[in-house]
Amino acid sequence: MATRRSRAGRPLPGRILAGENEPIFDALPEGVMANLRRAGSENVLVWNLIYPHSAAGLPLQGLLALPRLWGSAVPREEDRLVPYFWGFSVAGERCPMLDDALMDVDGPGPQTEIDLILLGARTLVVVEAKRSVGPGRCGRYLQGRCPEIHLRMAAEQSCRYWEDPTARFNAELSFGDRPTTGDPSPPCNRHYQLARTLLVGRALEKKLAREFHLWLFVGRRQWRSIERDWVDFTDRLRNDDLWRRSRVIAWEDIRSLHAT
Repeated sequence: MATRRSRAGRPLPGRILAGENEPIFDALPEGVMANLRRAGSENVLVWNLIYPHSAAGLPLQGLLALPRLWGSAVPREEDRLVPYFWGFSVAGERCPMLDDALMDVDGPGPQTEIDLILLGARTLVVVEAKRSVGPGRCGRYLQGRCPEIHLRMAAEQSCRYWEDPTARFNAELSFGDRPTTGDPSPPCNRHYQLARTLLVGRALEKKLAREFHLWLFVGRRQWRSIERDWVDFTDRLRNDDLWRRSRVIAWEDIRSLHAT
């Protein structure tokens, strides 16, 4: 069988169920495309379960009515949410102000990849999607290259998430004292991916003047292995309203949106 290709001739993921003619497949970075070609990837789940709602937008009330693995009921006015997959609409357009938010938080280096953004007239939902593993830890710490703990002997070394005023983890999260040489594994290692995602969501919230919600999509079975880390992370949130707007939803329940 011939390989399906996008409008510009890029090989398309073989496991997407619909939407192969959408311009997004000529805009996505190659890393995202490679993930979409992998069997069992969360990117395939994100696309196949959310894409069918992209034309009309997702109903905020319908999402809030889904069962929750974690989180509280938060009543809100209805809002239609446009999905941005890995930062792009199905038309291949970049999410408004996302690049500015990423620059504020991550600077010119490697930038946070947001799996799914749902943007409405009043609402901003930022989703971290997981299928087989939990949220990522700090690669530099795991490789013995943490600027604060392993490389602090060099005066010019520092981590922007402890140093830069626009990117400090501690502005939003109770991560304790700044790490130093000889410290055990700090919370910023354990919650690195979620913390960066949170900061990007906060920066985007300010730029777009929307109400920010932080959500996690996982499978029910996987939730057992992630729950302790998620609860520890959310317990560290400094903002009580954001804690109430955070939630975890199972992939199995996302599927029920197709019946609405």
